[in-house]
Amino acid sequence: MSDRIHHRPMTPGDGFFADIVGGADPAQVREAGDLAATVLVRGARESDDPTLAERVVHLAETEGLETLAEVWSGAPADTLAGSLWRLFLLRSWVHADPERVAAEYDAGQRRVDVARVVAGVADPPGPDELRSMVDDVLRGIARGDFAVTLFRAAAFARIVAAGRASLDASHDEISRMLALSEQLEAAGHGEIADTLA
Repeated sequence: MSDRIHHRPMTPGDGFFADIVGGADPAQVREAGDLAATVLVRGARESDDPTLAERVVHLAETEGLETLAEVWSGAPADTLAGSLWRLFLLRSWVHADPERVAAEYDAGQRRVDVARVVAGVADPPGPDELRSMVDDVLRGIARGDFAVTLFRAAAFARIVAAGRASLDASHDEISRMLALSEQLEAAGHGEIADTLA
């Protein structure tokens, strides 16, 4: 037997909980993100305002990518919020580095012919053409078939992944782009696209 004296465990007092201030409840953040995504897409689709599609395309610029990340980045890929996050992230990346994207796309387009057709990028795929294509894909959020929007973005990401592979990019860079493609494609086949069709 031990000579150790056992004590009752300490219970946290009010001071313990006072230190946990300001943190948002993850469940509430996710619920707010899902609601915002639904309102954005359904509101844009039901509106007769022709400028609304352009405002949706530029949402990350006007609200800030960090704001969208805070609300949507933790959402699973097969949710509306998660799909929107991936679409806006893809657009922001294309606009931030269009020359690199054009080089990767050009290197991959001959390796993935079907994806090239689905993505719908003008030939030759220069920086301006890619920016135009990714903006057009995002316009599909407000008008058109949401599944087609997701499939076009997935095809584009698949071509870039193939281009990265042919340009000897790192395994992580190739894998991230391929995962993005697969996530967008799966979302296009999933329930969210069906509910918005």
